[in-house]
Parts: sequence; C-alpha cells; structure tokens
Amino acid sequence: MTAQVPISNRVKSLIEVDGLQFRDLDGDGQLTPYEDWRLSPADRAADLVSRMSPEEKIGLMVINSRTMGISQHDPSLTSHDGALDEQHHAVKMDPHNSAGDPYEGTTEQITELHMRHFIMRETPTGSRIATWVNAMQEVAEGTRWGVPVVATANSKNELGGFKMGARPDDQDFTQWPGTLGLAATGDVALIRDFAEKSRQEWRSSGLRKGYMYMADTVTDPRWFRSYGTFGEDPQLNAAAITAVVHGFQGEGGLGRDSVALTTKHFPGGGARENGFDPHYAEGQFNVYPTPGSFEAYHLPPFQAAIDAGTSSVMPYYAMPSKEKSATPQGRLVEFEPVGFTYNREVLALLRSMGHTGYINSDSGVLNKMAWGLEDLSVPERAGAAISAGTDILADTNDVHSIRTAFTTGLFSSQRLDQAAQLLLVEMFALGLFDDPYVDPEHADTVVANAEFEAAAAEAHRRSVVLVRNGTGPGTGVLPLTPESLAGKKVYVELFEADLTVAKLDDLRDRIAAAHPDIAFTTDHGLADVAVVFANPFTGDYFRSMGLLDLTIDEHSHVNLTKIKKIRESVDTLVVGLNVVMPWLPGTLDELADAVLVGFDTRTDVVFDAVVGGFTPTGRLPLTFPINQAAIAVDDQGRCASPNDVPGYDKEKYMDGRPYVYVDAAGNRWERGFGLTS
Repeated sequence: MTAQVPISNRVKSLIEVDGLQFRDLDGDGQLTPYEDWRLSPADRAADLVSRMSPEEKIGLMVINSRTMGISQHDPSLTSHDGALDEQHHAVKMDPHNSAGDPYEGTTEQITELHMRHFIMRETPTGSRIATWVNAMQEVAEGTRWGVPVVATANSKNELGGFKMGARPDDQDFTQWPGTLGLAATGDVALIRDFAEKSRQEWRSSGLRKGYMYMADTVTDPRWFRSYGTFGEDPQLNAAAITAVVHGFQGEGGLGRDSVALTTKHFPGGGARENGFDPHYAEGQFNVYPTPGSFEAYHLPPFQAAIDAGTSSVMPYYAMPSKEKSATPQGRLVEFEPVGFTYNREVLALLRSMGHTGYINSDSGVLNKMAWGLEDLSVPERAGAAISAGTDILADTNDVHSIRTAFTTGLFSSQRLDQAAQLLLVEMFALGLFDDPYVDPEHADTVVANAEFEAAAAEAHRRSVVLVRNGTGPGTGVLPLTPESLAGKKVYVELFEADLTVAKLDDLRDRIAAAHPDIAFTTDHGLADVAVVFANPFTGDYFRSMGLLDLTIDEHSHVNLTKIKKIRESVDTLVVGLNVVMPWLPGTLDELADAVLVGFDTRTDVVFDAVVGGFTPTGRLPLTFPINQAAIAVDDQGRCASPNDVPGYDKEKYMDGRPYVYVDAAGNRWERGFGLTS
C-alpha cells in the first residue's frame, strides 16, 4: 500500500484520489500528472514542462539575490506582515548582481517574471528565514501552475565565512571551523557529521539549496579564495566533497529532507595565474603550465562530487589559456578562449564525467565577468551560455535578455525544455511541489542547538595544528599548564584588520574567565609569557590588489613592530596564527617559541591548546612557501613555482630550488604535517 507523503497548502485546494491526498496546483479539480507524487520527479517534470509557456520556463532559468522584508526600512514597501520586500531596487548590495532596472519587488518577480530561485544573503534567525520562505511559497502557490520557490544561500556554518550585511538580531547557524579547518581534522566522518547537522538547520529553516562546497584544489598560494576550499590535496578534497554531498543530500539521491548542493567551481578554480582571481580582469585565465596537472590535481574532487550525486555544478568565471599552458591537458584539448560558463568543451567534459543535474553559472556572468565575450550584447551572452549547456544564470533577474536570446534563435526550444526539465526535477525530488512550508518555531529549536554546538566545539579543537614546539627534540614549550605558569603573568594580544579595543577586551575577558587559575596582565612589560594571536589578511574579493604579498607584517594587519617589543619583554612567546591562505610565516615564526595554526578556528580554543586543555591533532591542509623567491614572478609573468601544482608537489618542478618552509626545529610546514607534542 502506498504511504501518504507530507502535504501542505495555503492557497490551492487538496484533492483525494485512491484514499490519498494531493495538491490541486493547477486548480482544475483533477489529478494532473505533475501533481501526482507517486510518479518519478523526471516524469512529473516532463509533464509540467509540456504545459508551461516559454516565459514560465525562462523564469526558472535565473536566480537572484533577494532582500528579505526585515531588511526593508519602510514597512509600506513590504507584504505578508513584513516578510517580503516589495521595493523596486535600482541598486543591489551584492557586487555580483546584474539586476535589470528596475529591480522588481518579490511578488512581482514570482508572479510576473515567473522567477523561482532566490539567494538569501542575510543571516537572520531560523524562524525569520522560515517565515520569509513560507511567504514566497504562498505567493508561488497562487500562480497558474503553483510552481514552488527554491531558497538558496552560500555556506552558513563556518566561522569567518563570507557575509554581506548584518543586523543586531542576526542568529548564525552553528559555527564550525572554516572549511580549511574541517580539512585540518583529517576526519572524513567528522566532515560528514558537520554536513548532516548543518543540513538539519537549513532544512528546518526552509533553505533547500546551497551554493557550496568548493571542490577546487589550491595550487597557487596567493589565491584569495583558498579559505573556502578543503585545501591542496586532491584525494582529501575528493573524500571531503563526497562527505558533504552525502551529508546534505543523502546517499540515495535527493529526497524530501535533502538540501541540494551546487558544487563549485568547475573545472577547478585553483589554477590561478599568480593568484589573481577571475572576479576581475587580471585573473581571467586558468593556466596549466605543467603537463598533466589538469587531470591529476584539479578534476578528481569534481569527479567525486559527480559520483556522489551533487545536484548541480557551477563553472568558474575564468577561461583556459592555451598560450600559457602545456597542451593538451588530458581531455582539455581545444582551450576555447571563453569563460567556463560559455565553454562548450568544458561543459561537455562535465557531462562526460557523468553529471546529470543542472549547470548553474557563477554570479554576474552576463554583465561583469563575461571573459572572452566582452564584445557581445547581454542577450548574445545569455544565448551563448545556454547553448553551451548552462541551465541557470546566477545573480540576475534579467529574464528579458534570456527571452530576447530565445526569440531571436540564439538557443532552441529543445534547449529551453531541457533546462526547465533539469531545474524542475530538483524541485520535485526535494518535495517542494507537495510540502513547501516549514514551521518557524521548530526552526529556532534546531538552529545552533546545544548538540550541534558541542559537535562544532570538538571540530574546532581538532582543527588546531601544532607546527612548532621549541627548537628541537627535548625543547618543548607547550603545554603551558596552570601549574607551570604558577607565579607567572600571561599577556594576550590579537592582531587583525579593523580590530577594536572592545573586541580585544572581550577576548581577554573571555579567556580570563575561562582560566581563573592563570594570572593575566594587560601590560606586556609585566608579563612572563605572551600569547599572540595573528589573523593576517590581504587581498580583495572583487578587485585586483596587484600581486599579493604573503608576508606577515604591518601590510597584512599584523603589527610586527609591537610583536618584537613583546618578544623583548617576555621569556616565552607563543603564536596562534590564523590561516586563510598559506602565508610566508618566517617573520612571525622566528620570534616565537611555539606556533599553533588555526583555520577560522575560535581564538579561545587555540588558547585552550596553549595551556593544555587538549592536545592538538590537526594536520596542515596547505603548504607554506619558504620565502618570496619561491613564489616570485618574473617580468614575463612566469612564477618561480608552477601555478597549477599543489605546494606539496611544487619542488618536483623547481630544479632543486626549495619551496616548503622549514622552521628552526627542522619542521617542514607542508600538507599533512602537524606535531602532537
């Protein structure tokens, strides 16, 4: 006997067939095939595609950042008790956005433009997310076919992740260490647990789609986005990306409790030319100067994601450079000089690897990062992307340009139906056509609950890497236990961009409260021991800052001059270094007696490791360069170490020149390294 699936409705009626309930989404009083949850998602999607107009299908093919009603300061410009923002925005807060003018209100986007995919950029409470999603679902349910909305977000469960905007009443989802920190644990089961617990927070809040995670292998240390990856080991990346796909989506494919993922950035964003990113023109090329690097280092994590069943894949902005690469690179032969969203060879490769879901462009490709197609009109770019195989265009509401591309023959009716089919299959598989609503009160009991917070705290501890402890065997400095600190005073300092006195005071107060048996001082001149936390930062997400200098000093927001003064004042100096990219660590390491590394790991947790609260077990997911010479770029733009090879393998291609940083104790700071004492 067929078991009833969950059903919810607010606008359309329910109908009963064979003792089972279904939503009458087309309002005809009959059970239309696409309304029948007993059929497969593919069959339901095919039926609905056959009924939809071209305009309705085109509306499915865009996804846009959509402000919530709570971000609207004028209540008269909201609907649904303040849940939906109805203002016609001319300018968006998101630098990616390629919105048309005007930027319509939420209801109009759903009912007139037939849009169904929206990106949430805010970080409100779970109940507010749920209320917002429910309001959009209610509007969508009232349309001709009742096609539901898919609410999407970028990753929300990592401390230090990329965020846009903030409110005093924000509520983060459970904050685990950064993605690099998860990799540093070396524990695929922990990563799977992270994904499964995070999925519950997303699902309860009504977020059913995640623009995550990055399967990119880091091969140039200057790449600003290294922090969002699982590091430079293709095998670990593959195992980690498999774990997150299975944790969020499930192992048997998408289901009613899944959060669908978009794995990014195919075919690997790590092969940067000297670290420049394709968000800006200087980084528009992927370069592969090393024979075989494309297949050996960059594709394996994406193959793993595809094999795990990732729902969609996002191509990067960049285009491959034949001139600067050893060609061919395995299955990359033609090196078509257009961005990957438009690149027929690369998207055909993606399909040949077994990807059966949809292809989702990166944000803003129609207007801002259309590398290789700058001379084309926006409709021509839309036509080129869709014809090449891209199914949905990100961070735009520009359905007009897609319609123009379609009506002028830049892509076919068959291609339109194919894209609509792929996009609808995901909605049906997630159960959104049957049960789109969520309980706001329940969401607040799930988000950041005690069980999840405890698991995240353990992950923070396991992400800490001890890279130096004294200058050699028998010279260990750590742990500095309360017993060994008896009669001594400890000074705590933090260096990072935009540091405020209040933030430093708060950190010191928290640490002191957690360790009442240790004597602290705020004057390093009176201290015996100093624990210095350094959070270097350089670069910019959206614009070139020139060739990035990875030195840790004042330019990267670490006051090296003050650290030298602290060094002169104390007998023991311990450094806690936060890593978002593999720095040149020598300037800091040479002043320290011991160094611990975290990856958007809670500062309090690193301090706990210093004083023996736990024994660090983490391992480096990245390799640190030895000096500037190892990453120097000549006047022809060639790097001393290959841009397309991970740090642990670079010395194979450097004619005997060193790449890996070696400290005073002889430790090589390379992928997989970490001390336990």
